[in-house]
Amino acid sequence: MASLRGMQQPELSKKLFKIIKSENHAIGAYESASRERISIASQISDWGEATGDDSISDVSDKIGVLLSEMGEQEDLFAQNLEDYRSVLKQIRNTESSVQPSRDQKAKITDEIQRLKYKEPQSTKLVQLEQELVRAEAQNLVAEAQLTNITRQKLKEAYDIHSAAVIERAEKQILLSRHMRRLIQLLDDTPVVPGDVRPAFEHSAQARQILNDAEDDLREWQPSMDPIPSSAADMGTNLMPPSTTAESTVNPSVAGGGDDVPAHLEPPEQRDVSGSTMVQETPAEYQRQ
Repeated sequence: MASLRGMQQPELSKKLFKIIKSENHAIGAYESASRERISIASQISDWGEATGDDSISDVSDKIGVLLSEMGEQEDLFAQNLEDYRSVLKQIRNTESSVQPSRDQKAKITDEIQRLKYKEPQSTKLVQLEQELVRAEAQNLVAEAQLTNITRQKLKEAYDIHSAAVIERAEKQILLSRHMRRLIQLLDDTPVVPGDVRPAFEHSAQARQILNDAEDDLREWQPSMDPIPSSAADMGTNLMPPSTTAESTVNPSVAGGGDDVPAHLEPPEQRDVSGSTMVQETPAEYQRQ
């Protein structure tokens, strides 16, 4: 089914569709890693208790707590990647919406060339040339909207992605450092047969290490510099405010109308014989 959806994608959005699909597989892998890490955390705790060694049991139990939190961080990372993926979808959807305007422009251009070759005196040429001017104007708006949304959302997407990677890395480092503190409490001095190991004397210290880890996670704050954006003032038509009055929203991109911008309307048309003439837009080509 996914392959079928990929085949149905407009040519313009196929590559990004594939990236988004691949990211979905990657996110699934992180979610699976999270579940496996949490499961392993439980197993290491159970194993430590089964050894019958109080020191190993205490330390392994707290290692399990830290491992479980690492697993939770993997799940949080997967959620952040899903947010990043959702932003990429906005670019893909815009690409999909621009494809028809490109296709329409190419279709009219091909039809004009065909008529000029087969029926150079056809009156339909005038109508098609008027329609081509409209199609070019609408495509010009759509292409501007596409480049605006692509730049804005690409920055936003990889701002989210890179911040998520940094957060995951810093928190995993934080937890790993506390784990290293914890395992230092375990005395691995060799004993000879018949010797009895002393009781574990660091239970309180081990509990404090977990408390420290919890506090550090709660107090963690992002340390990366924000990524600046100049797109904050972009209007709902995906254009700068200065062009709002004269630019038309591509309806499939931003939900607006489909009239051609006034400054792009041609004041006159040229007929096939080369004389200049003002043309009314035929009724069948007028927009509602």
